[in-house]
Amino acid sequence: MALNLDKNLKLYYSISEVAEMFGLNESTLRYWEQEFPMLKPKTKGPSKVRQYSEKEIDQIRLIHNLVKVRGFKLAAAKKILQSNRGGADKTAEVLERLAAVRDELISIKKELGGME
Repeated sequence: MALNLDKNLKLYYSISEVAEMFGLNESTLRYWEQEFPMLKPKTKGPSKVRQYSEKEIDQIRLIHNLVKVRGFKLAAAKKILQSNRGGADKTAEVLERLAAVRDELISIKKELGGME
């Protein structure tokens, strides 16, 4: 059996790790948990430390795309996620790919000595 180096071995992420992934405050994530019922991280121990799985991170990625990237209000983002979940998923995926391509092109341009 071959070792899969691409596979993410971490099952859960702390709220600070997730906040850093998206450039958000931890308080923003806590607020989104109240506003979006599908976002329910696991809590552990008496201090109720939040643990986010890949499923919750995918939810946050969609919410982040709608609210922070595309500029929707929270109510509009909720409505989109309720009525057109598949479309929101696809759009977020396409935008992520385009951003990755843009970053790659910028990197190539810098390597070739082009102007910024």
